Amino acid sequence: MMTATAWAVRGLLATLVLAAACSRGSTAGPNPRPFASGTFLNATGDRVGLAMLTDSAGTVRLGVSVSQLAPGPHGLHFHAQGACSPPDFTSAGTHFNPGARKHGRLNPEGAHLGDLPNLLAGADGSADTSFTVARDLAGPGASSLLQPGGTALVIHAKADDERTDPGGNSGDRVACAVIEPG
Repeated sequence: MMTATAWAVRGLLATLVLAAACSRGSTAGPNPRPFASGTFLNATGDRVGLAMLTDSAGTVRLGVSVSQLAPGPHGLHFHAQGACSPPDFTSAGTHFNPGARKHGRLNPEGAHLGDLPNLLAGADGSADTSFTVARDLAGPGASSLLQPGGTALVIHAKADDERTDPGGNSGDRVACAVIEPG
């Protein structure tokens, strides 16, 4: 378990990494506006990472910095409830799917708005990455992540096959972050 000081240092470093990663590849400038974030918890309730969403001139990016995962690919999805109760995180509900579509970025009837690329953890169990997500997630209305009752970002034990409804055969939920404004 990390000490409070170690977490503070990791948190500061992760915030800097996420801010830099979220601005990478953006043509809108180097200062994206964070509009939501969350802290990942593992099955024992320990903090294991951060997620940050930024919006810069209409380009919405998700940055993830997390540790203590098994090496390899992990399904990553936004879920419909803003609750992350360990150990199984079923409190996060189903995938965020305001359009009532099928699961999977490769499914011809998909994808859920909450379907995201797999997260790849390195040999040390950590992942630091960012990528562009749907613009609708930052806007007003039913597609926004900032719903009454909130939403969550969940990391699964296995890779998402990006086709199988409803969850891509991605296995147990191993980490969860409640997405909060700001």
